Amino acid sequence: MSSILSNRVQKIKPSATLAVTAKANELKAQGIQIVPMGTGEPDFDTPLNIQEAGINAIKSGETRYTAVDGTPKLKKAICEKFERENNLSYSMSEVMVSSGGKQVFYNLCQAILDEGDEVVIPAPYWVSYPDIVILADASPVIIKTGLEQGFKITPEQLESAINRKTKLVVLTSPSNPTGAVYTKSELKSLGTVLMKHPQIIVLTDDIYEHIRWGDEDFVNIVMACPELKDRTMILNGVSKAYAMTGWRIGYAAGPETIIKSMKKIQGQSTSNPSSVSQAAALEALTGDQSFIDEMVKTFKRRYDYIVAGLNAIDGIECPESGGAFYSFPRVQGLIDRLGLADDVEFATYCLETLNIALVPGSAFGAPGYARFSFATSMDNIKLAVDRLANV
Repeated sequence: MSSILSNRVQKIKPSATLAVTAKANELKAQGIQIVPMGTGEPDFDTPLNIQEAGINAIKSGETRYTAVDGTPKLKKAICEKFERENNLSYSMSEVMVSSGGKQVFYNLCQAILDEGDEVVIPAPYWVSYPDIVILADASPVIIKTGLEQGFKITPEQLESAINRKTKLVVLTSPSNPTGAVYTKSELKSLGTVLMKHPQIIVLTDDIYEHIRWGDEDFVNIVMACPELKDRTMILNGVSKAYAMTGWRIGYAAGPETIIKSMKKIQGQSTSNPSSVSQAAALEALTGDQSFIDEMVKTFKRRYDYIVAGLNAIDGIECPESGGAFYSFPRVQGLIDRLGLADDVEFATYCLETLNIALVPGSAFGAPGYARFSFATSMDNIKLAVDRLANV
């Protein structure tokens, strides 16, 4: 059967995070109560004003095709968002709307990458980055980081990973899976390296922009290094900040030439994102923003608890982080103490023995770690910590 499948599809792996969710749901269907620590989405309902905007769009007949790259109203709201929140100016022709942030990255890779090109991706990374690069016939080049360096790459690491084949560099802050946040000075240092290599496009994944704690304002590579704006693509969306993962709306801002090419790719694949979802996203960006602060306060309380709780367990080292809704502790000591082979077997042990769903660090390019999502109730978090503390 494999002979009828393309070489391309045989090179990529299923999403590990989706696989964990599917397995946990399978066990739940058997009546087993699973503590959900693997989910990568807020456990809040979409705010009512946004729900109502979607319902009103249906009732008013906004159910037909839109422009491939999004409705003019939503694109205008995205431009205004960048101006208002990031002090960045983009024209309507420099932004586009897609069916989630994942499609933004897919469109970008299809638009700019060829066989032989290389893409620099810091690890730990979001699980889909390398496979989407492979689907574009290019090669991921992984820069490994760890707990000791705060899961952030150094300028020296970046420089050593770049060569004449490098076409794209991916930066994520706050990070999935670690929650690591780059400071402005750190981004400036990376920008100094990138300025020496004018052939490189930069992708900054800002999807967790609003889920942060600490006193520092949000900053991305364009805000830190304005001179890189003409070769940087910003990826963002409404999924995380507004609890709209299932609505599937992401957006991109960057050089017009690349945006046009991404639009061409999207036009020959999915065409426009859902018209109803676009109407809801318009309300998300232009309506009441107070929901975000309340959600972030809740995440911060959970974060404080899980970091302290995991660090109290023999064999777990849980670092502090600056955002997102994940903890990414090193669990190698606990793996060794339990006599398990690796983090994959540890995740299986947690699911089948402790009934805790989490994602092994290997899925993110970081063996010996595990991702705990605290996008779940405090009761679930306490239950997970207690079960791990008693092994």
